[in-house]
Amino acid sequence: MKFKEWFLERFPIDYDKFVEFNEKIFIKEPIPTHMKKWLFVMGATPLILFGFQVLTGLFLTFYFMPSPEMAYESIRHITEDVRFGYWVRGLHRWGANLMIISLLLHMTRVFFTQAYRKPRELNWIIGVLLFFLTMTISFTGYSLTYNQLSYWATTVGTNMIKEVPLIGDMMLFFLRGGDVVNANTLTRFYTLHVMILPGIIFFFIFLHIVILRLHGVSIPEGFEEKYYPFYPHHFYKIIIATLFLLTLMSTLTVILPPGIGEPANPAITPQHIKPEWYFFPTYRFLKMVPLHVGIYATAAFVLVFTFWPFIEPLISKDKTKRTIFSRTAGVLTLVITLILTIWETIVI
Repeated sequence: MKFKEWFLERFPIDYDKFVEFNEKIFIKEPIPTHMKKWLFVMGATPLILFGFQVLTGLFLTFYFMPSPEMAYESIRHITEDVRFGYWVRGLHRWGANLMIISLLLHMTRVFFTQAYRKPRELNWIIGVLLFFLTMTISFTGYSLTYNQLSYWATTVGTNMIKEVPLIGDMMLFFLRGGDVVNANTLTRFYTLHVMILPGIIFFFIFLHIVILRLHGVSIPEGFEEKYYPFYPHHFYKIIIATLFLLTLMSTLTVILPPGIGEPANPAITPQHIKPEWYFFPTYRFLKMVPLHVGIYATAAFVLVFTFWPFIEPLISKDKTKRTIFSRTAGVLTLVITLILTIWETIVI
């Protein structure tokens, strides 16, 4: 008996219908012709990088021990003793940074091409949530290294949560598991980083893709409404993007390998404490204004940014005027963000 017959006897499925379904949903999926341009592959890039993060993260959990006594030593062991440990850790570290960059680029492209407009408003909101979830999971991962900078950055970062109206104190105690950063904090951040946040991100990615498939890819103005099948052209483009990202992360790991720093010491505060670069704009802004004002202003910006697809139609009934206003607001936001990031980078 052939293996195919043996298998189908024990797992009776209609093979022809399965092949037909696979071709319709994946192989012959219609892709707009503008997607042939590399600029429009930025949507798949975060998904590829998330896959790398999950894979490398699983490898790291084989050695990492989430306790104040062993966390730093396990990071040192991975980096210096485990074969290819520094490479896997480097891929994980640079993958997190590149994922945030790719999300920023993807959201910028979506914003300036107005791909968030009706009927894709919900997908924009899900995309924004995915961006903030990615920043959160990156923050929790950075904290797990348990060196001086990560320990005190965690202390400063969680202190800001206290300023959130009504629920700030409760959220702070929940995250830290006490009044200060301690063993409970490390365990909770590890649980968030390894189990809870990846599960939530995976769910929203799935939802994002489902809505994208239901509405189709938005075609920007100036492009013809023509399509081509997903396989082979777009499929190979994703393979090339995957290999490029792996090469880029490997190169960055070799040139700028992940360090381990000094072990965390709650009794000694470092002279200069800074968060990771993706928090620089917010961090610089909060240092420029009173903390309460900064918290409220940041919260207002996040709300407007998240629900922009519903706010924009209220600006004007004229679509052209709305487009000009949106793009002007987008450019100003990018310029201010860039200025604050560079400012915080160069200031000691």
